[in-house]
Amino acid sequence: MATHEQVTVGVVGAEQIVHRIINLARELDNPGLRLVTAQYADEHDAHEQAARIASRVDSFLFAGPLPYDVAVAGGLPVPATYVPSGGPALFSTLLRGVLEKVFDPARISVDTMSRRDLTHVYEEIGLSASGVRLKEYTGPESAETFLDFHRTLHERGRTTGAVTTVPTVDVALRKAGVPTLRMTPSSMTIRQALTTAILMGSGAKLEESRIVTMIVRVPAASLPAHASASAYWYQELRLSLHRELLRDARPMDAAVVPRDEHSFLIVTTMGSLRLATDNLSMAPFLDRISEELGIRLEIGIGLGTSTREAEVNAQSAVDKAAGGGTAFVVGPHGFVLQVPGERTRAAERSVPSDSRALQILATLAEQLENANDTERIVDAEKVAELLGVTLRTARRTLSTLVDEGLAWPMPPPRSSKLGRPPRPYQLLVEKIPR
Repeated sequence: MATHEQVTVGVVGAEQIVHRIINLARELDNPGLRLVTAQYADEHDAHEQAARIASRVDSFLFAGPLPYDVAVAGGLPVPATYVPSGGPALFSTLLRGVLEKVFDPARISVDTMSRRDLTHVYEEIGLSASGVRLKEYTGPESAETFLDFHRTLHERGRTTGAVTTVPTVDVALRKAGVPTLRMTPSSMTIRQALTTAILMGSGAKLEESRIVTMIVRVPAASLPAHASASAYWYQELRLSLHRELLRDARPMDAAVVPRDEHSFLIVTTMGSLRLATDNLSMAPFLDRISEELGIRLEIGIGLGTSTREAEVNAQSAVDKAAGGGTAFVVGPHGFVLQVPGERTRAAERSVPSDSRALQILATLAEQLENANDTERIVDAEKVAELLGVTLRTARRTLSTLVDEGLAWPMPPPRSSKLGRPPRPYQLLVEKIPR
């Protein structure tokens, strides 16, 4: 008999969209899915409503980008996503506007969606978008200007009506006498967003409940030459170390057991470890206990799909930490992470302005601009043509751009031809210094 992962998704939004999500969730036929809902009257209450149910959910699904941004700014303990706006939703909204004679779709104001999506929709229905005024969403602050944007344009006679994604803006515009339709996401869009939230919640549960094995070892260098492990002073040291480990392990719900004469084994979960180490930004036990006992500890943290694999990786990690002063994390597939004893702030990843990869990106961008290619999407063959290099070098170049954060690999297009289709890459030309 098949079993289903139990996942609880917190749905946060206005009443109408929350009910739609609930109805569509039933169609997924997922026995393991549970929804906990929180409704707001104003999008700026999204964090407050999410906080009410945060302890009971594995992930959040917000009704749109505005409540999502508001809630994330306040901090969320679990992964979150939102139902995107625009695209397919605009088609049905424009059709309603025509059938219900609300407005002339060629002269309206629209908020939230991107200029590219708006242009594509109007091109597909064969209408000019020259008379359409758009206010893109860039953050909660920009949404606060939506009401004035729509109302001012209509009062000046530049538009025949408004399309908004924000419920409170919809209500206010109607009260002001502006013909308005609210653009709501399509059922397919909601289903996709809900599926994403389920996957995020399931992944978070798996990650947080994964067993972590740690080895804490007293370095040989900390022991006097020819010292016996049975010596009284060393037994006192082991007892003191055990006591201090128990003290620090208790908040992690971790088990501490002696492993051999020189080390201890500690077992906990990934979720507890992340909380205790501020998301692995500092090593557990290292600084406080080392200072308390006057010895430098060696700490190895092992991750794995089984307890045995985790312990093997912990042994490899503690060997890398030989000498003390830092801890190592070793996981599956060659994953290795060095964790400092003291809290450090990770530097933001940036690309030096004189980097070779950035120069190549600038060259590609210039060549594409000269060819009036505004999409900035290339494959290895195109790069080889633009740079005058071999196909092999072009592939290596694209790999470097991805590693440097200057390009995104995209799904290959569907093709009826035999063989693997070339993979396209989106060049991030906005990262070129101006």
